[in-house]
Amino acid sequence: MGSHSVEDIKRASRGLRGSLVASLADSATGGLREDDLVLIKLHGSYQQDDRDLREARRQARLEPAHSFMIRTRTPGGVVTPRQWLQLDAIATTYAERGLRITTRQAFQFHGVIKSDLKKTMQAINAAMIDTIAACGDVTRNIAVAANPQVSAVHARVHADAAGLSTHLLPRTRAYHEIWLDEQPVVAAPAEDEPIYGQTYLPRKFKIGFAVPPRNDVDVFSQDLGFIAIVEDGALVGYNATIGGGMGMTHGDPDTYPRLGDVLGFLEPSQLVVFAEAVVTTQRDFGNRQARKRARLKYTVDDHGLDTIRAEIERRAGFALAPARAFGFEHNGDRFGWTEGEDGRGHLTLRIVAGRIVDGEGVTHLTGLREIAAELEAVDGAEFRMTPNQNLTIANIPPELRASIDARVARHGLDGHRSASPLRLNALACVALPTCGLAMAEAERYLPRLLDEVEGLLGRHGLLDAPIHLRISGCPNGCSRPYLGEIALVGKAPGRYNLMLGADHRGQRLNTLYRENIDEAAILEALDPLLARYATERGTTPHGTEGFGDFLLRTGVVAPPARRIDIEVTA
Repeated sequence: MGSHSVEDIKRASRGLRGSLVASLADSATGGLREDDLVLIKLHGSYQQDDRDLREARRQARLEPAHSFMIRTRTPGGVVTPRQWLQLDAIATTYAERGLRITTRQAFQFHGVIKSDLKKTMQAINAAMIDTIAACGDVTRNIAVAANPQVSAVHARVHADAAGLSTHLLPRTRAYHEIWLDEQPVVAAPAEDEPIYGQTYLPRKFKIGFAVPPRNDVDVFSQDLGFIAIVEDGALVGYNATIGGGMGMTHGDPDTYPRLGDVLGFLEPSQLVVFAEAVVTTQRDFGNRQARKRARLKYTVDDHGLDTIRAEIERRAGFALAPARAFGFEHNGDRFGWTEGEDGRGHLTLRIVAGRIVDGEGVTHLTGLREIAAELEAVDGAEFRMTPNQNLTIANIPPELRASIDARVARHGLDGHRSASPLRLNALACVALPTCGLAMAEAERYLPRLLDEVEGLLGRHGLLDAPIHLRISGCPNGCSRPYLGEIALVGKAPGRYNLMLGADHRGQRLNTLYRENIDEAAILEALDPLLARYATERGTTPHGTEGFGDFLLRTGVVAPPARRIDIEVTA
């Protein structure tokens, strides 16, 4: 950031205020001052530009087509039908390309121009939602299992996550002053930040809550994970994990994806104290000299798991109990209707790459608007964004199911009924044209890639094979590509690293199979492997052998350096 490091900018920011007010008022440019680009992230927004237009604007001697991405803080991705309608109106009024569900169960609004940024933030706040700490060097939106088998457990886990989210918020009033016109008590207040300190965390920090037997949050990819332990239908506590993370840098062996370690068991009453101990340990032990090595996974590896565990337990004031038995079966979503123990229904819809739009013969935004309006007065009805970019319409009374089904069919939201398993489970990050880090296409390329890979599956009689495919426009891993059985990680326009061999439970990373290849080479590499899988796959106690497991068993890919083997079925 010019002559100022990110750490310098945070330290001098006066509690994340910086010169944001002046930057926003400057009508001579569509962008912000350089230092404020760091600070606005901690307010839940990124400045971006349309990379499709970048070169033409440069040649015309115009500044980039700046706009802003805004991300919500919605713990567990739960909103009411009324909030859904309000967020829909915000997207329609201020943003481009409809609503987007992220893999952290937040909404992203893209294409908001600077002159509309404050109005958009205020409209989000009017919906009783905020964007505080949705980006930047803080605890991000907390992810929570979206497809529970026991509704009461989900409600308790979500409440625990929401409470933790509130506890871990920055204390500064900068957000309220800048976006909501709250008057500062003094000219330059310096609020105490007991959890974050003056410079907040060394890098982003992700927390996820999983409810077995589904691992839809990919809990081992989180900096801090909590695995719900359920006995006799009730939550008794959590197994805690630390040190997961997906991001890496091409060509830099000092960076790598990592699965978290299972530390042990804690009771629900110990959750907040333990989480704060982990966050403050990372605050004080994390690497602030090299941002590429600043995540908790590197802190654990640099200092040693035993050292970091001891420090966390010292700060928490208690030692963890031994981990309890748990078992994961799958890290995808369950589509269609499921019924809770209270008789209410939950309908999970497939949302490709999380993008909800109208246009080109699609009326998904309109359809969900109609459903939200119908459910607005229904007590307990919820919209739950899933960590796999899908949407669960939850707590539906039996008498409304037929009406909801009719609207789903009318607006083409029933793709889950006919889509292949490959298409149902695929993930993609936004990538081009807005993400400044993207090296290759992801979301826009996903439909074509699915068509091509489905062509191979059809040729080998594998269209019913539940293969997980993930694509990322860069190695940072927002779509959790390193946990895909087949994954493409962007290297350059039209070129990707082909990663193979993860499992279906989120407990094994994939490995590099081919580097920097184009679509033709990707398909050429996959074709013989799928042919072998069709004829040589075995069976397991849980059913047909998965594609990733087959590749590992037959030696096509080497075993990863580590995997999660603590899992024990109770």
